[in-house]
Amino acid sequence: MTTDSAPRLMLLLNLDNLVDLPGSSVLRAGTEEEVYARLRADGFEGVQITHGDPLPKSPALPFCGLSRINVLSDADIVAARHVDRGDRCITVHLGWGIEDDCEVDALVEAVLEAQQRRGIAIFIETHRATVTQDIWRTVQLIKRHPDVRFNGDFSHYYCGQELVYGDWNQKLHFMTPIFDRVGFMHGRIASPGCIQVSISEDVHARPVQAHGVVNYLDHFRELWTRAMLGFLSHAAPGDVLPFAPELLAGTHYYARLFPDAEGIMREESDRYAQALLLAQVARESFAAASKRQKNAHHA
Repeated sequence: MTTDSAPRLMLLLNLDNLVDLPGSSVLRAGTEEEVYARLRADGFEGVQITHGDPLPKSPALPFCGLSRINVLSDADIVAARHVDRGDRCITVHLGWGIEDDCEVDALVEAVLEAQQRRGIAIFIETHRATVTQDIWRTVQLIKRHPDVRFNGDFSHYYCGQELVYGDWNQKLHFMTPIFDRVGFMHGRIASPGCIQVSISEDVHARPVQAHGVVNYLDHFRELWTRAMLGFLSHAAPGDVLPFAPELLAGTHYYARLFPDAEGIMREESDRYAQALLLAQVARESFAAASKRQKNAHHA
């Protein structure tokens, strides 16, 4: 995805973020046109559509897509469908994570061929139950296919691989080839034991921590900053890095549910309000990445 500006961050919103929002959400219910207008007012420059078609009317925001590629023949079919719909780019879940290296190579090659044939960028998501489900296998994949590009959703590694169990800095260094190939990002923060957790409205608050408790927000700032620095290291003038908060409802076993005063299970937070906080953290992380890049050039 490109514009005429210098390399920059582009805030999108994955529309699954809005599914089953409570009536008390800061995003008040309205027509689709009104919702799109609110997203624009809140700084989102586009949306990621996970199913269906975008609004046909001109006020709709630019959009990209999301899909799954399970077998070789899916790659071209998926790419063609999203090109026909008008998507700027797509992110994909690739395979089921039980493929051997030969099968992984064939799937990745099919993706690379489809994006070249159809002229659309396809970002393979770092996701559980796919070919990128762990950092070791993903780095080996990169060695065989250095042209691959990723949608970085690091919640799957942080929780699914429990990155803090062991040497955190060693793992960050090991992930450098992944960071260097991020061209799209999903915004979600995990704890070491839960795939999606809420953060404080004061994103700079320093939590009171007991011995051994990690500050996962700081960890995600570092993960995001390194991925953004990886993007900047190879970005051409006009390139943009889409960042899309993707906070899923409790029906997908992502948002945590807790009983309210009446014993009714409810989500712990307003996912749209949380998306705005994640967008703020993303902007700050991109600024930090830009500063690191400048400092490296002056060193």
